[in-house]
Amino acid sequence: MNITIKTFQELTTSELYELLQLRSEVFVVEQDCVYQDIDGKDLKALHVLGVKEGKIVGYTRLFNSGEYFDTPSIGRVVVKENERKYGYGHDLIKESIKAIVDNYNETTITISAQTYLQKFYESHGFKQVGEGYLEDGIPHIRMVRK
Repeated sequence: MNITIKTFQELTTSELYELLQLRSEVFVVEQDCVYQDIDGKDLKALHVLGVKEGKIVGYTRLFNSGEYFDTPSIGRVVVKENERKYGYGHDLIKESIKAIVDNYNETTITISAQTYLQKFYESHGFKQVGEGYLEDGIPHIRMVRK
């Protein structure tokens, strides 16, 4: 998997279509969660695209301080179901952390993590902050990496 990082304006229409399709495939269909994925925030985000054989198989979006949380953040972390066995989620998080440091000159990062992925994020230095909560009907926790 090759990883590239683009602003919204740099995305091609095909890339935008593919990443929205992947997010819908996993967050809406696979997780059976009806929610407003296209939330108006993609315009401000940096988009981390994991591409394999010309197709987007993994993705995250990044925000600077104040655009989502008080610190920079990583969100919409997703890997296509049949590609999860390759560790691409770890590659995406590592590159996302690096991109935040490189683009925003920050090391503190906040995420809203699905609770079942707590250990995954802990393996990248994130620690739970506060109590769990429901986001779109799915248990989440706030996690911070300093």
